[in-house]
Amino acid sequence: MDGETRFSPGDKVVYPMHGVGNIERLEKREVYGVTRLYYIIKIACDGMTVMIPVESSEELGLRGIVCKKDVDAALDILVKKVSAGMDEDWKARFNMNKEKIKTGSIFGVSEVVRDLFQRSKEKELSSSEKKLYENAHQLLADEISLRLGTERAAVEDLIAEKLEEGQRRAVRRNKKKAT
Repeated sequence: MDGETRFSPGDKVVYPMHGVGNIERLEKREVYGVTRLYYIIKIACDGMTVMIPVESSEELGLRGIVCKKDVDAALDILVKKVSAGMDEDWKARFNMNKEKIKTGSIFGVSEVVRDLFQRSKEKELSSSEKKLYENAHQLLADEISLRLGTERAAVEDLIAEKLEEGQRRAVRRNKKKAT
């Protein structure tokens, strides 16, 4: 049973929680007695190879790389006000942020990066949140780097500039509230 393929070998894709990858090939495989068509994807950041069933790739969040306009919007999120309802309980906050990343949306990933960055300026993040922040930051930098065709280090600098600008805005907002 072949699913309709949305991607072809050579296409760059994003697989939530894993990052940017390259479709190496499509392959029929039998798993648990069922033969399916799979995308074989090599994840860029760690070289890991993953198999995603074509028929469930959309529900698993597999998507193409975002357009330039979406990159700009994702970067703009980094300077905006922290999401309302940031829970004080780190476990609840962690789960909420993890779910945002799992959606595969670059905008959700940007929100997680921004929210955890600003949170880290107020209070120390738990070790789980630090890892989640690093993972989200990597996902964001890898996709933007690929879309813009820019070195990852330059993209990391750009993200850092945006986060610092957002932090300066947050400090100004807090000062206005205090007066």
